Amino acid sequence: MEKYILHWGEMGTRWGVNRTVAQIHALLYLSSEPLNAEQISTTLNVARSNVSTSLKELQSWQLAKSVHLLGDRRDYFETTKDPWELFQTILEGRKQRELDPTMTVLRQCVLDADDDKDTPEDVKQRMKEVLGFMETLDSWHGQIKSLPSSTLLKLIQLGARVQRAIKNG
Repeated sequence: MEKYILHWGEMGTRWGVNRTVAQIHALLYLSSEPLNAEQISTTLNVARSNVSTSLKELQSWQLAKSVHLLGDRRDYFETTKDPWELFQTILEGRKQRELDPTMTVLRQCVLDADDDKDTPEDVKQRMKEVLGFMETLDSWHGQIKSLPSSTLLKLIQLGARVQRAIKNG
């Protein structure tokens, strides 16, 4: 468990996530029972204030939720144990935080460039191509997010066979 949690923390920093946030998420994922902030702080040897801040961040990403245990006034925290659900939650969060604002700016850039006689045509075209690519990704995301995880798994497992079918089709 320790190796998994430490590695997840390292990977978190590569994904642009605070190490402690990623470690707490890993601990919650591996834990059989919901944990309170004090348990998390003790297990990871992290300051209680850091745990609170990290839990708020995980909740804002919808990767942790607060639960209550009968007879205990403290908040406990858990995360989904379904890897597909985690992946889709992370993907949706990144889309909202990164892809959506970028597409909004790109759309405005394309409109502004179309109205600007000084913007070279090849520059206008490249901006339109990037916007088209981003909109294609957005459309693809919209299509796959409603598919059941069992269907997505089958699509992924088809792998190279799909590529050959498209290439030969």
